[in-house]
Amino acid sequence: MTTSTALLLADLAGVAVFAASGASAAVAKRLDLFGVVFVGFVAALGGGIVRDLVIDEVPPLAFADWRYAATAAVTAGAIFWLHPQFARLRTTVLVLDAAGLGLFTVAGTLKALDAQVPPVGACLIGMITAIGGGLCRDLLTGEIPVVLRREIYAVAALAGSIVVVLLDGLGYAGPIPLVAAVLLVFGVRLVALRRRWSAPVATLRPPRTGGIAGPPD
Repeated sequence: MTTSTALLLADLAGVAVFAASGASAAVAKRLDLFGVVFVGFVAALGGGIVRDLVIDEVPPLAFADWRYAATAAVTAGAIFWLHPQFARLRTTVLVLDAAGLGLFTVAGTLKALDAQVPPVGACLIGMITAIGGGLCRDLLTGEIPVVLRREIYAVAALAGSIVVVLLDGLGYAGPIPLVAAVLLVFGVRLVALRRRWSAPVATLRPPRTGGIAGPPD
């Protein structure tokens, strides 16, 4: 198996995992078959579409290569019919989701760097590639996006993007360093889930009583 084939298969595996995540959320919201497939498609490919549009690569890969759209649609359709069995695999799905997060982070950052995007922009594009689909999924299903809540998700993707940019700047952009970057994102996400790490949340204090009275009626 060539390196390009291996990368394609890994990419499609990530698409399938995120499509399954999106489809599961749509099933939980009682959407119909089209809605489930659409949310699964957006969850799997939304981040990549945004990335390609930002770096001016049109049409986006999700539309230029039929294998990506087909993988997302078939996976989401399968979840529609098999969701009772799939629900029992929640732990496995979380592990695969963490792996997909790492893979999409590294792939998105590298693609931005190849398009001559400056380092800071490449870091942001890499993060958006990884979390964009999840953002769209949650918005379509009426949820506050996971990446804006307490979970260590976007932070892990941003850290991975920074590592990729640093490695590229130092001339260490070979397969082994990039795999290490994927494993970093994967590991941070799993440890955060295991130990229930979360980002700080603002503490809302109750309003003080005895303040200035309002105007008389």
